[in-house]
Amino acid sequence: MTLAKRLAHPAGVVAFAAALIGVVSMFGNDYYLRIAFMMCVYYLCAAGMNVLVGYAGQKSLGQAGLFAAGAYGVALLTSRTDMDPWLALALAAVISGVCGVLIALPSLRVKGPYLAMVTLAFGIVVEKLVGEWTDVFGGAQGIYGIRPLTWKGAPLDTTQWVVLGIVLCAALHLLLRNLLGGRFGRALLSLQADEIASSSVGVRVYRAKVMAFVVAAVTCGIAGALVAQQNQYINSDFITFHLSIFILLLVLFGGAGSMYGPLVGAVLLTLTDALLARWPSAQHFLYGFLLLFALYVMPGGVVGLFNKWFMKSRHRGEGAGNGVPGQIGPGGEGELLVVQGVSKSYGGVKPAQDVSFRLQRGHIHALIGPNGAGKSTMINMLTGVIAPDAGSIRFLGENIAGRPAHTICCMGMGRTFQNLRLFAELSVLDNVMLGRHSRMSNGFLSSLVAWPTAGKQERETRERALQLLDLVGLGHLAHWPAGSLPYGLQRRVELARALATEPQLLLLDEPAAGLNPQETAELGELLLRVGKCGVSILMVEHHMDLVMSISDHVIVLDYGIKIAEGKPAEVQANPRVVEAYLGVDDEDEAPAHCANAPHTVPA
Repeated sequence: MTLAKRLAHPAGVVAFAAALIGVVSMFGNDYYLRIAFMMCVYYLCAAGMNVLVGYAGQKSLGQAGLFAAGAYGVALLTSRTDMDPWLALALAAVISGVCGVLIALPSLRVKGPYLAMVTLAFGIVVEKLVGEWTDVFGGAQGIYGIRPLTWKGAPLDTTQWVVLGIVLCAALHLLLRNLLGGRFGRALLSLQADEIASSSVGVRVYRAKVMAFVVAAVTCGIAGALVAQQNQYINSDFITFHLSIFILLLVLFGGAGSMYGPLVGAVLLTLTDALLARWPSAQHFLYGFLLLFALYVMPGGVVGLFNKWFMKSRHRGEGAGNGVPGQIGPGGEGELLVVQGVSKSYGGVKPAQDVSFRLQRGHIHALIGPNGAGKSTMINMLTGVIAPDAGSIRFLGENIAGRPAHTICCMGMGRTFQNLRLFAELSVLDNVMLGRHSRMSNGFLSSLVAWPTAGKQERETRERALQLLDLVGLGHLAHWPAGSLPYGLQRRVELARALATEPQLLLLDEPAAGLNPQETAELGELLLRVGKCGVSILMVEHHMDLVMSISDHVIVLDYGIKIAEGKPAEVQANPRVVEAYLGVDDEDEAPAHCANAPHTVPA
């Protein structure tokens, strides 16, 4: 992307904000200016909430409490100290961010409706706290004498408040676009789709969720502080459960997961709020109706209705044309993974019983066995999805037993899943770029401000992902939604995503499951090419033709016990393996058990 294209959007936002400021400057009606100011306030709330709900998929009903943190923070700092109001505004944002961390830490130990209930409880506690702790927060009487922001020594007038709101909204939009359009945006979207798959490509799930909570808290706290300073007064009437619902509605009605959804929601619902101000009961009924409508009838929000037209402009059939990567893993020789005495049990079921084996660099290994032998459990223990009860797993000389999945991925172990775990709503290209998450070093702040190194890494990641898509033959489908592809091609997308983690060891859990014979043969050829790129492979597979044709070493499990290992031909001829797969013929056992039994002729 050229410099002109990268600057086009920021220049457009600045021009649009300047035009709005010009229009606002011509307003003389304080009522209309007040509505415009509240649009800005609600956009600040909604834009941060969109990161939490629309991207990370975490439903929160406690935003009123975070709004209160900013409002009462700036109120106490300016009314009881001589602190500069601008500094107080910045500190109110910090206070709200700290509150965001405090609510995130316990909340994220639960999911779904339980998460919403925990955040709701936080909002209710804050509402009761500011309403009843009169010595500190003033209760229903509130806090007076909040010093407003000033410009050239004079308090801001109504027009200047709106101008400030527009500037803050434009700046927030650009910052969030930088953050969500790259590494961190993809990571948050992956959480919403599948946390296990997200962790397997190196995303630190818990930290990413906390980050989303903090962003939502800071923006909501700034909005609360602005309201308190503009009014020069705050009381408990501002902090209600109704406010939390309204902020959530701003996102869902406008379009969760869209950069422009919060803007649309803030404009439309602020106008609606102003029109219905005389009928509070009608307001509450309408918001409840719109919330249900957005959830069940219009899940993509207002912006989602227009997505189909924008999607038509995507060049979904263009090829990548960037060649294939020459080297992925380091290759080499020697031991790569040593499993020693690993056991796992679930009550009376023991999918792994004192299992030991060693994997060599540069080899294609196969882990086989009948259904229920414990193969997938072993893969999950190796990759940190589950922890073994006993034993050690040494990878690159370090014991990784019990370590989290994202840590193991960062060390150089990639994987696919028995049941596909793609991020179906994301494009094929974004899925593969997510695989490079742990290999990108740009942090939160550098991504937020679009530091040149962050942009460089983004471009390098995109180029590498396109190369890997060429390797698996999917370069021409880079911009298609991953979930729209046929099953066999989705398998290849998952393989490319795993290769994007730059693994030294690649674990494949039944990669040929659901494939027809031609697709299975093509997969075998592809895995041989991957092996030549310096990646060692361990695959769990039931297709014996595939296993015997490409494997260098085979390990056999049966009811959680290793019964054989060696070269494919040796394992194939092993009597215990034949017995495990085919069983024992009763007639073959008859002479041993019934040598002296009388012969009978069936009637």
